[in-house]
Amino acid sequence: MLWPGLLLIAVYAPLLAGLARQWSTDPDMSHGFFVLPVVGFVVWRRRVELAAIRPVPNWWGLAIAGLGAVQMLLGTLTAQVFIARTAFLVSLTGAVLFLGGMRTLRIVAFPLLLLLFLFPIPAIVYARITLPLQIFASATAETVLNWIGIPCLREGNILELPHQRLSVVEACSGIRSLFSLAFLSLVYAYFFDQRVAMRWILLAMTVPIAIAANAARVTLMGLLGAQGAFHIFEGWVLFLTALGLLVAVHRLLGRWHHAPG
Repeated sequence: MLWPGLLLIAVYAPLLAGLARQWSTDPDMSHGFFVLPVVGFVVWRRRVELAAIRPVPNWWGLAIAGLGAVQMLLGTLTAQVFIARTAFLVSLTGAVLFLGGMRTLRIVAFPLLLLLFLFPIPAIVYARITLPLQIFASATAETVLNWIGIPCLREGNILELPHQRLSVVEACSGIRSLFSLAFLSLVYAYFFDQRVAMRWILLAMTVPIAIAANAARVTLMGLLGAQGAFHIFEGWVLFLTALGLLVAVHRLLGRWHHAPG
């Protein structure tokens, strides 16, 4: 499987290089560098099972790999970066199925799923997600600040405060922490819970937790006027708090599952 893997990387090298450049320049995708080592470690942990399998090539895999090649060509010709890049994952899945068979594909299905976090979502979807998140965070901050006695007037995603004018821009939408928290939720569930359903439950829980944490971050920005390094530190503290809440939710669900009766 080594030679086909190297050839696959060589064919997609220009697209993968552009993807790596985006990880280094786009703060929303900085977790991309963390995804590959985690996926490699997950596959390495299953090495004994993979070595024990007698490869039974599945010709449907070749068709899927070919479909990925067509997808890459269409995505490149139509300048659809997301389509062109995700074609690599389609071809990789097809190559695994063709060379190793269905049993091999089942074993590596989860790490292949994690590879989805390597790819930025399409710009049109990103725009539709970020604006509602910005409005929700700013509206929540306005409500909380007025409730605790700090006058706050909101116009869209802009908060007018006595001491500052706060604009909740795209970087404050919480999309970055949402993607990172979603990835970590799947990894955490994989290592600490054998139930597949729990992975999906924790993944779903990342949405309200990440949104609430980001709303709390915007509220603190209005309350403390956090800027610069303190603003970054505040973001890290709230992200770790969100991660802690995710772990707490998992433990509560685990106790409920094992409760008698």
